[in-house]
Amino acid sequence: MSGKRLGIGFIGAGNISSAYLRAITGHETMAGFPVLDIRGLADMRPEASQARATEFGLSAMSIDEMLASPDIQLIVNLTIPRAHVEVGLRCLAAGKHVYSEKPLGINYTEGRQLLDAANRAGLRIGSAPDTFLGGSHQQARSVVDSGALGQLVGGTAFFQCPGHESWHPDPAFYYDIGGGPVLDMGPYYITELVNLLGPVARVSAMSSRLRAQRPVTSEPRKGEIMDVRIDTHVTGALGFANGAIVQVGLSFDVAAHKHVPLELYGTEASLIVPDPNFFGGDVELRKRGKGEDWTPVPVTQPYADGNYRSLGVADMAHGILDSRPHRANGDLALHVLEVMEAFETASRDGRTIDIKTPVARPEPLASSLRNGVLG
Repeated sequence: MSGKRLGIGFIGAGNISSAYLRAITGHETMAGFPVLDIRGLADMRPEASQARATEFGLSAMSIDEMLASPDIQLIVNLTIPRAHVEVGLRCLAAGKHVYSEKPLGINYTEGRQLLDAANRAGLRIGSAPDTFLGGSHQQARSVVDSGALGQLVGGTAFFQCPGHESWHPDPAFYYDIGGGPVLDMGPYYITELVNLLGPVARVSAMSSRLRAQRPVTSEPRKGEIMDVRIDTHVTGALGFANGAIVQVGLSFDVAAHKHVPLELYGTEASLIVPDPNFFGGDVELRKRGKGEDWTPVPVTQPYADGNYRSLGVADMAHGILDSRPHRANGDLALHVLEVMEAFETASRDGRTIDIKTPVARPEPLASSLRNGVLG
């Protein structure tokens, strides 16, 4: 690994910023990512960036100061989804690489605009989620790559919950344009599936929006009524270029269920993959045949024992410094965004949607590891 460091800044000091900063700085049990040199935090609300900066012993600055700083080469964009592309374009115009929280944009057209602007400027785009780089997901990837499943047949992917209004302090954006279960949680599941199976070729779907309004039950907005402007229960199928077909369920309307997050099926074995919203979890394999049972797959890959949110930023920084591709990249995020938009189009039009954005499976993280640490 290069011993160099890359100056980074954060725009957006909301809930998720704490997870990024804890991972980078090595709070709790994690070793941190020393390649990332945090030069400042900014937010449209100066009091928010100052509070977060004080919490972590960092410097707060205005967005204009951050964009003008020659010490910052990469900006991590943690604004709300509807602002991702607008803020990203400002960063690119200032000559900064951009790593965005998911989704890349709220529709394919604006996501394409962001990538085109980066390509013209010779700059890089990165995007969450980076959980597919976690140890358990890389372990599952190694099982798939070993051929142990045989010919890949398909799988299932389920995220279904009652909604976020029972815990999030300001949940209205989850039910506004740019929110919903597909754009909110779909990036984790679809990115993981591309990591495991390769690109998606086609999408079919049906969806519903059974409630026009929903009450907030969390503090401090308990009792407020939210308008619902997006579909909240979506089901469909992804057809992959390799021939596999995966059934998908994404919902903010389900009281409870017993589906595991991800299963993959092959002609010789099936694989249980842990929740793609986390870096770790149990991986299990069951081979075909009588008497066979689910067997734990030992997780020997790193980054399975904590919340390493910013692993993708660290990999991107190393890629910039070492002139190699990074994995949680703009092409991957745009492909996933096209797939997510296709759920809406397929449901609305009652037809199967062909996916046109090309993407390569990200390289396994192990090819950039030395001594087990991307530090």
